[in-house]
Amino acid sequence: MSEVSNGPDWWQAADGKWYPPEQRPSATPPPAAPSSPRMSGASSSKSSFAFDMKKWSQPERITAFATLVLLISLFLPWFTYNYGVGSVSVDGLWHGWMYLVFILCIVILVFLVAKASYSVMPFTLPIGEVQLLLFGTAINFVLTLLAFVLKPGGIGFSGIGWGFGSFVGLAASVVAAAPLGVPAIKARRH
Repeated sequence: MSEVSNGPDWWQAADGKWYPPEQRPSATPPPAAPSSPRMSGASSSKSSFAFDMKKWSQPERITAFATLVLLISLFLPWFTYNYGVGSVSVDGLWHGWMYLVFILCIVILVFLVAKASYSVMPFTLPIGEVQLLLFGTAINFVLTLLAFVLKPGGIGFSGIGWGFGSFVGLAASVVAAAPLGVPAIKARRH
């Protein structure tokens, strides 16, 4: 026992005195080595990720589900053409601008998953959360409506019909935007 440490293995007890390594109680674990800042940040960010859909409001739940359905619908048959002995179809990405809908769906879903998973968002937003979702879902609705109306071959071209993917996609885009858009429209009127 000593008032000062006499080597690197000496340990300090609760009484403030220093003891040699052979007197260390076996129940006391050795002090943990300090972790590097890089490691502590990585472990704390991993432990703070916990997906919980209960963090979403009801409009956010509806928007998340409908956006996922819209994303899936882009790969379903949107337009069909029957040429007598067979038929052919194209998916929702036939119109090139629908890739923007695809990207916006991914962004909206990533944002909502992050919101449901982190207590503090790992990124900052340039606008409010509701405005961001409203803006994204409104763009998706307008582009999906255009893709629905503008069939391949033009408006007056007959023989090309809508596939079930186009109806699913149009309905999903309306449902995704409505929970956020309807209250915003009502607030503007008052």
